[in-house]
Order: sequence, then structure tokens, then C-alpha cells
Amino acid sequence: WWITDPDSAAEDAAAHLGLRETRRLHQMRRPLPYDGDVSPAPTRPFDPERDTDHWLTVNNEAFTWHPDQGGWTRSDLDERMAEPWFDLDDFRVTVDSPLTGFCWTKLHPAGTADPSVAVGEIYVIAVSPASAGRGQGAALTVAGLDHQWRTHGTPIGMLYVESTNDRALATYRRLGFEIAATDVAFEP
Repeated sequence: WWITDPDSAAEDAAAHLGLRETRRLHQMRRPLPYDGDVSPAPTRPFDPERDTDHWLTVNNEAFTWHPDQGGWTRSDLDERMAEPWFDLDDFRVTVDSPLTGFCWTKLHPAGTADPSVAVGEIYVIAVSPASAGRGQGAALTVAGLDHQWRTHGTPIGMLYVESTNDRALATYRRLGFEIAATDVAFEP
């Protein structure tokens, strides 16, 4: 049972039903364009013919711990790319070969994620664990924000992050993101 920003009544109802909190997912937002001191990483659009196997490796190594993003297969990737919102140009990968990271973005037209403006979401972002700790995650985040601003003119950047992912939270806060809402999962 997912609840956005649960109050004490929702938490009491969950407890009454025998449910316990199992996960917190923060939605973070920041205004665009990005005007900080981190330069965007050079990226290019994802190429399904050349990048799929490398992307699956980076994704699955980076998200071994994640309940939704870890363990993806080619068919999982194909399903997401078949979604009506998918745009190949919004799926950005590093220019190195094989790729060492990616920033998959997603456009939310006005009225979907925000009632009045379009929002550019960083849908999934990861860096190969072998390349972690060098600032590539921050540079890829800025590349995704920059892509959404330049391509779609979105005035707001958004992403979701696990509340327990301290490293990512620190990076996003440093880049000017603030928590806008928190989704909490309750399970038996």
C-alpha cells in the first residue's frame, strides 16, 4: 500500500491493518536550468543495437540492491522502451565505449506530474560501480537536467530516490534538489 506523505491517520490505519512501513521513496525537484558548478557529462542517445548488453550490465551492477531496478533483462528494457512516453533521445548514455553510465530522462507534459508546467524527470540514472566515486553521477544528473531544459524547455527537474540511498541524496542535495514529497510503502 503506497501513500504519499502519510499523516498519522494513514499510519494508524496501516498499523490497524497489520501493515508495516517497508520503503520510503523521496520525490525531489529543482528549478531549471541548472546553474551550479558541476559540468554536464558528454552524452549521446542510447543505441539499442550497440548499447543494450552494456546498459544491462551497468544497470544491474549498480542496482543489485534495488527492488524495482535491479535484475533487469532485455525484455524488461524492451517493455519500458515500448511505453508511449518513451523517447530514444531522452535515454542518454556516456560517450565512452563500452558505456560506464547513463541518465534516462522522461518528459511529463504539463498537467501530468505538475498541474501547470512540464516536468523533466530523471527516470533512472546509474554509474558502473567500477567508475563510481569520481563525480560521474553528478555530471550525468546535470547532463539529464540540461537535456530536458534544452530539448523540452522544462522549468522543473524531478527524480525519485530511496530514502536510504545516502550517497545519492547527498549528490542531489548538492545539485539543488529538495524533497517535494515522500511515498511510503506499507506491507504485511
